[in-house]
Amino acid sequence: MAGNVADPFLMWATFAIITFSVIAFAIDKWSMEYISLITLVLFLLLFSIVPDSGVEPFELVQGFANPALVTVISLLMIGQGLFNTDALDGPSRMLSRFAGGGVTGTLLIILGAAAFISAFLNNTPVVVMFIPIITAIAAQRNFDAAKGLMPLSFICILGGMTTLIGSSTNLLVANVARGVGVEIGFFDFLVPGAIVAGVGMLYVIFVMPKILSQRPGMADRMRSSTGKQFVSQIEISEGHPLTGIESQLGMFPALADITVRMVVRRQVPIMPPFEDVTLSVGDILIVASTREALTKALARGAANVPSHPEDEPSEAQRHLADEFHLAEVVVAPGSRYVGRTIQGANIRFLEGVVVMGVQRKTRMQHKAFSEIRLEPGDTLLVGGSMDAISSLRTKRDLILLEWSAEAVPLRRYAWRAIAIFASVVFLAATGLLPIMVSALLGVFAMIASRCLNIAQAARSFDSRIFMLVAAALASAIALEKTGGAVFLANSAVTAMDGFPPSVILSLFFLAVAIITNFLSNNATAVLFTPIAIQLATKLGVAVEPFVVAVIFAANAAFSTPVGYQTNLLVLGPGHYRFVDFVKAGTPLVIIVWLTYSFVGPWYYGL
Repeated sequence: MAGNVADPFLMWATFAIITFSVIAFAIDKWSMEYISLITLVLFLLLFSIVPDSGVEPFELVQGFANPALVTVISLLMIGQGLFNTDALDGPSRMLSRFAGGGVTGTLLIILGAAAFISAFLNNTPVVVMFIPIITAIAAQRNFDAAKGLMPLSFICILGGMTTLIGSSTNLLVANVARGVGVEIGFFDFLVPGAIVAGVGMLYVIFVMPKILSQRPGMADRMRSSTGKQFVSQIEISEGHPLTGIESQLGMFPALADITVRMVVRRQVPIMPPFEDVTLSVGDILIVASTREALTKALARGAANVPSHPEDEPSEAQRHLADEFHLAEVVVAPGSRYVGRTIQGANIRFLEGVVVMGVQRKTRMQHKAFSEIRLEPGDTLLVGGSMDAISSLRTKRDLILLEWSAEAVPLRRYAWRAIAIFASVVFLAATGLLPIMVSALLGVFAMIASRCLNIAQAARSFDSRIFMLVAAALASAIALEKTGGAVFLANSAVTAMDGFPPSVILSLFFLAVAIITNFLSNNATAVLFTPIAIQLATKLGVAVEPFVVAVIFAANAAFSTPVGYQTNLLVLGPGHYRFVDFVKAGTPLVIIVWLTYSFVGPWYYGL
């Protein structure tokens, strides 16, 4: 095979740029976006300066409009719609209870189910299906979701290795092989695939979570704050879900994770323990609650926005606004609100946000929520629109904790979100629509049904994905156009000349596995399938073990986030860096390679 460009300078310059980017990513000194931008600029300069290079600049930036990128971003937006509506809280809790108490047991159940489904369903929608489940269970179990999301991507890739339809790569290899008279059936590589996948899964479930070290970030700061107790208020109005609830053993079990400190009935306080108290319309509950518990109570309607004397009687029981956010602010020393009661401070009218709760280091006396006097250093839980919360950044009386703003889930739209999500997965899995089309339709449906707004959609994906995919596809185009990919393939075949068939099979697998982490998995499959058939024919051995080696090795895109679409899906939600894939994924590439190096010759009799 010959490359498209005669000038070897372009090919070696391409190798140099790719080597630079890989080293820069591995060093992890600069941001992923910055390295990707440098890589893209270097390729643009290279092919613009050299005359008759054969590569046009527009080809190098096609990654910004790549269908895989559009698909990934759309699927992340759909996932944000599920989070906004708390749609998977119930299913994830059921799965969490079934999985038991330990993190390893939980991952074993969830990832095992994902691997099984991936054998009979394209692995991309399977990963989309399980990302919100793992994220929700991680929040419930208080462990880092990053310990489950990369393993989810990898285990779905492994599960997809076992049958013909488990991955688009498998189908692509089978189609190329069929063109030269080699038929690959649905279960033809089930046995070696199950062994390779099984060994890899042991590493993914039991070892990889230990390699993925927890990093401090927004999620960790939020998690560390969940133990803080805020004093808040719940008003029992007409139609409130707590109406008629009776106390049991001095408490109200219906208010899970929320402690009732006082019930105010017709301005008369009722103190705990609560004996034979039935909540009725007009009661005001003074409660102590974590932010997480209060957020969930707001989402399901058990809590509400504290009313003001000037409100209409029905206003306290109204639905939360679709963009109602909670945030934390600190009362600054010298603030004009110091010494004022919550009601008298008029924060609602002066700042545009409602005080939902108060937390302070010293114990507060039992009194009505509206009569609590603010002190310097008090942390207030405030609610309102994102615009109103953002405007607090310029205020000196209340100091906004930047990381704390978070939307209250719109649980009343949960079934809409689940229906849209299920439809997207169904359309993509059955092939009725291309996955990119079904994903874009899903985003439109999420926005049209008010499960998601434009601003939330824009914030739902990691900006690193843009530059990373663009740079990776520019590298792949440069490798292909300059003949670099063919050069590497031919060099690998030449280097194996003279070895026994079993050794050649092993070395061939390794060469494909390395290249698939820098080229796309599908491009690698198309490039190496004809080479595999030629190599087996030259050796005078069965073609099938070499074709199956291409299937497994082309899927072994574990060392970089750009090698496989599912890796890009978990990159943002897991807050991973490039080096995380190198550290956790490279051992898996080696494990898969060594396993097939023994299983392949044994199973096919080489």
